[in-house]
Amino acid sequence: MKACVSDKRLRGLRLQGPPRMMAAMFAAAACLAHAGAACAFDLDDILRAEALRDPLQTTPAAVRDGVVLPGDEASVSCGGAGTGEAAAELSLEAAVELALCSNPQVRAAWAAIKVQAGAVGEAKAAYLPTLTGSLSRLNDTTWFPGSTTAAAHTTGNTVYAALTWRLLDFGGREANLSAAKSLLAAALASHDATLQKTLTAVIQAYFDVQTTQAALVAKQEAASIASSTLQTARRKEARGAGSAGETLQAQTTVARATLEASRAAGDLGKAKAVMVYAIGAPFGKAFALAPLGPPKAGELAQSLADWLAQAEKGHPAIEAARAQVTAARARAEATRSEGLPSFDLSASFYQNGRPGQGLSTTQTRERLVGVTLNLPIFEGFARTYKIRGADALVEQRDAELHDVEHRVAMEVVQAYSDAAAALKNLDASDALLKAAQSSLASSQHKYEKGAADVLEILSTQKALADAQEERIRCLSEWRSASLRVVAAAGRLGTMHLKNTNAN
Repeated sequence: MKACVSDKRLRGLRLQGPPRMMAAMFAAAACLAHAGAACAFDLDDILRAEALRDPLQTTPAAVRDGVVLPGDEASVSCGGAGTGEAAAELSLEAAVELALCSNPQVRAAWAAIKVQAGAVGEAKAAYLPTLTGSLSRLNDTTWFPGSTTAAAHTTGNTVYAALTWRLLDFGGREANLSAAKSLLAAALASHDATLQKTLTAVIQAYFDVQTTQAALVAKQEAASIASSTLQTARRKEARGAGSAGETLQAQTTVARATLEASRAAGDLGKAKAVMVYAIGAPFGKAFALAPLGPPKAGELAQSLADWLAQAEKGHPAIEAARAQVTAARARAEATRSEGLPSFDLSASFYQNGRPGQGLSTTQTRERLVGVTLNLPIFEGFARTYKIRGADALVEQRDAELHDVEHRVAMEVVQAYSDAAAALKNLDASDALLKAAQSSLASSQHKYEKGAADVLEILSTQKALADAQEERIRCLSEWRSASLRVVAAAGRLGTMHLKNTNAN
């Protein structure tokens, strides 16, 4: 926006705040110095300069450089996250990157950091003087009805500037700044906790899709095997070696297998919808998951005590709760300081009258300089109850800290127990699947030779289908739980996901 400032545009102009006031008054003075000449400049460029956007340097490094997840070497780049990645095979780390860039909860937590950085700047600004000013162009006309006295016309400029500066306040500004910094630290930690929560949700949704997708393949394979058995039963009935009852039982098995495959397809669609929501992609987005490597059994090398110690030391949710306690204590100190004396310096300058008064017929200059001692004497016991409320808030935040510590520890214990149980089930499920496959192959051979009836082969088919489901469930539970242990301790990063899926 191009702004032109001249003597006409200065009528009633009021600008507040040190940076804006200084920039605008400089421009106004330049235009007044060239009265009658065209004066135009880009006011927005001046007011939007980086030095004015964050003059007190309150923006944390995480906002400028990005947040680096535990174990990662660089922050997540959102430049390539978008529609193209989701259309091809979607790996777990790619799904996580999409979620970190698109999930609305992550974006809200990121915005909260910026909000609190602004609060830190506001608390720092309390240490600086406040300068306000106004420039006015006035046209004063006075006439006398019923009198022969001629009307008087006076035109002139008025200038007003005032400076106020709090010199002493017995710790109030320091406590407010400490509280704002603690809340900024809490916002940063809460953002990290949101990232870990999002990672956990994406991991769970991703492996749910993998599980339902593998279950659908297993159901389709079971339906194919049942169809093969039905064809064998029909051939035997045609040769007179089998009965119609066996054929009907085989037909029933095919119908049941087809129904279960249809249900598995529906479950897969629901799991994909949940995953689309978890990663923040548009609904209806089509994607295929990248195949997983063999299970890796190295994530439980640390003991439960080690995971608990890591969570207690650096879990972002615990760090956020601790910062909230520190901020509450600082606010309580600030509340107490508000009842103590404060010492202010003030200075004012008036040219051709004061604001709200008429224009002086003669040029005048007035300057006031003074100091003020503010003494809160009696506030109707309001300060007493404010202090009690602030102390109670400290107790509340402290209780919330203990609750977060217990909740995080419980999540670590549950995730570790799930991972340990899933690890033990891997070998058992693999042995069960191999045994069921061998049993079905033997039963099929015997059935074709007439050495087994249809009930035996249908029974082995059902056993194989159950074994496949158990194997799929155990693999999914292991992969999900092993990563949830790291996330529960607040130590999960994209590099860990890549290392986990490297094999």
